[in-house]
Amino acid sequence: MKGGAGFFIALRYLMGRAHEGGRYLLGAATGIALSLVPIIVTLILADGMIFGITDRYLELGTGHLQIYNFRNSANLDSMVPRIGKLERIRGVWAEQHGLGVLVGKQGKTGATIRATEPSFWEDPGSSAYLVTVAGEAKIASDQDVLLGEALARSLKVGIGDTIRIMTIRLSSEGRTIPRMTPFTVRGIISSGYRELDALWCIIGYEAGKRILPPDLSSSYLMVKMQDPYRQADAMAPFLKKLLGSEYSVYTWKELQHSQYRSYESTRQLLLFIMALIVLVAAVNVSSATSMLVIERQRDIAVLKSAGASPGATSRIFLWGSFLTGFTGAIIGIGAGLFLGSSINHIIHGLEGVLGFFSRPFQKETVKILDPGYYLETIPIIIDWTAVALIGIFTILSSILASWIPARRAGKLRPLEILRKY
Repeated sequence: MKGGAGFFIALRYLMGRAHEGGRYLLGAATGIALSLVPIIVTLILADGMIFGITDRYLELGTGHLQIYNFRNSANLDSMVPRIGKLERIRGVWAEQHGLGVLVGKQGKTGATIRATEPSFWEDPGSSAYLVTVAGEAKIASDQDVLLGEALARSLKVGIGDTIRIMTIRLSSEGRTIPRMTPFTVRGIISSGYRELDALWCIIGYEAGKRILPPDLSSSYLMVKMQDPYRQADAMAPFLKKLLGSEYSVYTWKELQHSQYRSYESTRQLLLFIMALIVLVAAVNVSSATSMLVIERQRDIAVLKSAGASPGATSRIFLWGSFLTGFTGAIIGIGAGLFLGSSINHIIHGLEGVLGFFSRPFQKETVKILDPGYYLETIPIIIDWTAVALIGIFTILSSILASWIPARRAGKLRPLEILRKY
């Protein structure tokens, strides 16, 4: 029997009527498709979350590279023009980072004080993620301050209100002396990820140098590149060599190492758990192939009587398992890509429905994903390499699971089968 004949016989079993065995293989293909949908959706969600959060930290938080001079931080400012002229560098900004206490009309709270140059927030990467909740995201004078949305809500302040920032300075005798500096709220901002901006208190760079003591804060240069995901590792040693041993250069991977590894580990664990579901679905292919072999014994006997070898007979059912896995993979991956690409609309729709029914019982807006831990809008990232590997893994699992019943079909003796009929 020619090899192509086995494929078409298997295709007939899959696409044929129920009594011809189609109910077994189509049922197994449906199980595979249903198992693949959550895997693809999880993959899109995980990749979107990781990219969205990481990119926000890179563009609004740490920058792509950070440069420190632990011996003399005053020399950092003089390096800005020199680094900014380099190829592949998008921008360089000085920042002073410290802690303080914000005092408003109705309370006080701790905050992370970021003293940056105003042009940093006008960079295309920064403006792409920075959302102005109220006022404007612009520092026009040394008395202006931008507050994170959660921080402004905690202090119950709005645009035009005056707050005082309390910082600590050291006296010549080494005693800590509090310093109170008034600022006017010019804007309330959000990065779309509350964990990043919850404690942001942003002031001008010159104001930061005035109220943040060097020995109780950190000063560094934030560097942005054209492609931080590919160029950061190569640019860091180049800058280190260019600036000399007095300077330390850190990539975003080093600055966010533990957090990024945590995201990747969670992603891999989720995919591993989902892969176990695919293996369970592959066992259904084995069961379907076994039932098909039992039901099509007469066909097997006729084929063998016509000269089909045991190997050719086994290949029919292996082809059947291949087609079952392939059909399930195509349907499941297609449905998963559709649902994953529409996940923001689905979530917002569910929130609207749940909010409608829960309105009589609670006044707060229903959120399926807590904005304190998840992005408000999930970027749609499709890793086509991972999708292809999932499809190949599914098909191979289906074939391997049906290997034993397929070999059993090849070993059946036609005379014994024909005597039964």
